[in-house]
Amino acid sequence: MDIVKYNIGDVLKLKKAHPCGSDEWEVTRIGADFKIKCLGCGHIVMIPRHELQKNVKKIVKQNNNDGE
Repeated sequence: MDIVKYNIGDVLKLKKAHPCGSDEWEVTRIGADFKIKCLGCGHIVMIPRHELQKNVKKIVKQNNNDGE
């Protein structure tokens, strides 16, 4: 399995849509757990790294800084 590096500010498209209808999320914290924010309603979710990597369909907008 390939390990993809995500940065703070990246916008990710997930396989399943949030109940508000949006499927795009912004990464606001990285580490063992990720904090992502729904771009549709602003809901914030903490999700383990392995679960996020499994559910990401593609990176919509990539932030080029290191996130640190």
